[in-house]
Amino acid sequence: MVKWTGFVAAFLTTTSFIPQAIKIIRTGETDDISTTTYSMLVGGIILWLIYGLKKKDGPLIIANIFTLMFAGSVLILKLFY
Repeated sequence: MVKWTGFVAAFLTTTSFIPQAIKIIRTGETDDISTTTYSMLVGGIILWLIYGLKKKDGPLIIANIFTLMFAGSVLILKLFY
């Protein structure tokens, strides 16, 4: 039950970046996105991923791989739009 709680939490927090990425792709608008905030977030996600790998924690690893992809996409879109 505890692992499933982790997987559900990971799913919700990870997929929360998808609407922002879609909005940027549709509108091309990134003025309201903070580069500093997303840079810090991506750095933190990388550290959480390393931590999860060291602890061999499946939900933490999976969540942070996908969160890194989505939050990283928003950061890349911000930098190049």
